[in-house]
Amino acid sequence: MLSKDKTAMLLAEFFGTFVLTAAVLGMITKIGIPFFAAATAGITLALMVLLIGKISGSHVNPAVTFGLWSVKKIQTNQAIVYIAVQFLGALSALRLGEYFLDKQLVALAGTTVDWRVFIAESVGTFIFTFGIAAAISQGAQDGKLAAAIGMSLFVGIVIASMASNGILNPAVAVGLRSVNVSYLVGPLVGSLLGMNIYEYVFATKPAKKKITKKKK
Repeated sequence: MLSKDKTAMLLAEFFGTFVLTAAVLGMITKIGIPFFAAATAGITLALMVLLIGKISGSHVNPAVTFGLWSVKKIQTNQAIVYIAVQFLGALSALRLGEYFLDKQLVALAGTTVDWRVFIAESVGTFIFTFGIAAAISQGAQDGKLAAAIGMSLFVGIVIASMASNGILNPAVAVGLRSVNVSYLVGPLVGSLLGMNIYEYVFATKPAKKKITKKKK
């Protein structure tokens, strides 16, 4: 049986991904302008960091969880369960959206791999997760952490949207019915590079204390 803390973490990831997906879905079905969708995603994620960041870390994105796992910030079992509930949250948002709109949403992506889209999703997610790694490494907290992560997502989406739907989140891609290899794997590649490059190239390592021998 799961402890209260672990249950809260999983529910937080479910809720966060559900809200993020639903917010973006509402924006694209009513306005459909990439800039506003990017702003909605960034603001919503910043809010989730403030609301559930201290409960689950507010990953709400399988690519973020995968990237953090790759730099050993999260254990394998926890990463697998996080990713599962993230997809569940996104699917729940899709079903709710279709109920509210009273229609089945049309698929937003083709079935074939478009390398331009794949690279766009990878580059956008690289920028996004590089920003997350930088904010965490530099000790940003509360409002500063939320702002850094939200703005990183906003910038990543704006850049990626030149060639793709600018989603940068495999779970949200499922929730928006923008599903193919580019939207599922591209963000994973971008996160792997973004997290690891910051962690092993730019992250500040604590200075090692020199051991001095006492003179007899």
